[in-house]
Amino acid sequence: MIKRFGSKTVLRGLNFQVASGEFVALLGPNGAGKTTFLRILSSLVRPSFGDVLLAGYTLPGQASAVRSRLGVVSHMPLLYGDLSAEENLYFYARLYDLADANDRVQAVLQQIGLTARRKDLVRVFSRGMQQRLSIGRAILHDPAILLLDEPHTGLDQEACEMLDTVLKQVTGSGRTVVMTSHDLVRVEELASRFDILSRGHIQATFSRKDLPAEGLMLAYRQVLQKTSSGGVL
Repeated sequence: MIKRFGSKTVLRGLNFQVASGEFVALLGPNGAGKTTFLRILSSLVRPSFGDVLLAGYTLPGQASAVRSRLGVVSHMPLLYGDLSAEENLYFYARLYDLADANDRVQAVLQQIGLTARRKDLVRVFSRGMQQRLSIGRAILHDPAILLLDEPHTGLDQEACEMLDTVLKQVTGSGRTVVMTSHDLVRVEELASRFDILSRGHIQATFSRKDLPAEGLMLAYRQVLQKTSSGGVL
């Protein structure tokens, strides 16, 4: 896959495969193209060259069909501030034409820990609560694939810990997850695989069991040092 913006090439012949049920943390420095890549996977951006096969569909040609199989959490919460938490989820339930909307909305509110605040307007929610509701919105239709772009950004430590608990719950049910992050310590506890994107390529891939004894941070630094010096991994 190749993605260009004008004369700038962001992704250079990128190859990426994920097994069903795998949780992949996509790591890399600022400007590496992580968000662009996730936007391509979520069918919001077209690749300049190459095909994307996702949940049995080909992008961009079958983008409308694949969206019902995806749950996306981006930098924007995609929530309506003047609606309550419950009303936001009912709105999206109607968009997805869920037959069991009431049961599903209540179950998701319970899962993300917002049942007690279900009647409160979203505009009074903290950043952490909005992020939890965003994840609820993303999993409402029980998607096979969950795409998360820096979900911990802007959260304090307590909110991050609450979000981790929610992520472990919602990703422990066989969903395929791809998550970008700069928080290596946190993702090391969440993901089963770690892909390092730099200079438009996946430079290295580690499973949890393949990490050095010193952990993900050391592996990440070694890869970036190698690529910055012009080495090939």
